[in-house]
Formats: sequence, C-alpha cells, structure tokens
Amino acid sequence: MIISDAELAASFAIFAAKQAGAEEVTPDHLLLGCLQTISRFGIATIGPWDLDLQQMGVDWIEPPDGARPKVAYSQGAVDLYDRAARIARSTGEKRVDVDHLLVAFAMEEDGLMGELKREYGITSASWRAALAHVRSGAAGTPAPAQAESEKKIAREYLTPEEAAEALGVHVQTMRAYIRSERLPAYRVAGERAIRILRTDLAKVLEPLGKER
Repeated sequence: MIISDAELAASFAIFAAKQAGAEEVTPDHLLLGCLQTISRFGIATIGPWDLDLQQMGVDWIEPPDGARPKVAYSQGAVDLYDRAARIARSTGEKRVDVDHLLVAFAMEEDGLMGELKREYGITSASWRAALAHVRSGAAGTPAPAQAESEKKIAREYLTPEEAAEALGVHVQTMRAYIRSERLPAYRVAGERAIRILRTDLAKVLEPLGKER
C-alpha cells in the first residue's frame, strides 16, 4: 500500500507523541512529523532554512516500527488539519499533502513553530513563500515521491509495469505485446529482468480510422 506524505507525517507525529509520553498529538508533534517526512539525513530544508531534526530531539536514523498506536489529536492539531484542508481547496487540490500542513503552520506563534520563527527570523510571509518555491520545484530538495516520479520520467528504459502505467494498460497486456513481439523488449544481461525502450511504446499505438 502506498501512503501519502501527509499520512506519513501523521505516523511520525503519532510516534513522536508516544515517545514523549503524551496523551494527545499536539501541533508540535505534527510539525515534527511534517519536517521528518521532507527531511534528508535529519535535515529538513525549507527555503533558506536548514532545520536540524536531531537538535529537536528526533531520532531520524531509526524509523518508527510496529503498528501505529492509537493516540487522540489535540484541538490545536485538529485545527491545523482543518486549515490545511482549506489551503488545499484554495489551490484546487482535493488531497491534503504535507506542504499544505506546513503552510498551515505559517500563522502559528506558539510552541515549536514559534521557537523556530524567533530563532531563524521566520515570518508568516517568508515561510509561505519558501514553501511555494519548494512546491513549484524552484528551490529546495524535491520530496521523495516527487524525486522518484521525476527519475521515472527521465529514465530511458522501463520495466513492464512502468511501461503499462505509461500507456494506461494492464501489465498483462504489456507482457502480451512482448510475447507476440509486437513490442521490442530486452533482457538485462545475466538477469531475468525485462526492460522496454520508452520510445518503442509508440509501436503498439494505432491511428484511429475515419468512421464511415
């Protein structure tokens, strides 16, 4: 099952609350969960700020394991989720992602976000601007899911599953094209792995004739 960045952030937040012995997931736990989701080597980069999770007490090397414990959300955390949902709707998006949650923290002045604002000189506008650049890819490091998507687009050779996804057909249909030699395919030397040249995908497409 593939989970979204927002769900991953929620998991990190819940485990942060559990490790702290808290009865509720607070806005501080949620912020730590969001930062951990976008971090690399324990550093969450947003615009000009490199936020050290280790300094915030987060064990970024060992990911949470086991089933997600049941922890209630504080009213402050619920309000942040509601705000993030409104932010997502304002941009025409139906799903709340981790960047919407982070933008929702722009107006927070208390807790961990308040401490970060005072330490780094962050304002509501500068925080939102930095996240807008990250969202558009103009600055910062792409989130893991985005980086993986870009890597797939750039790769010249595809797996049968990736080729099927690119054409919007079932993978078994793609394998049938390969078996019938309608679609050229290649085997990695010494391996069973099959690869398909991206430019060859056009060979299984046929122009629609004019209806009579």
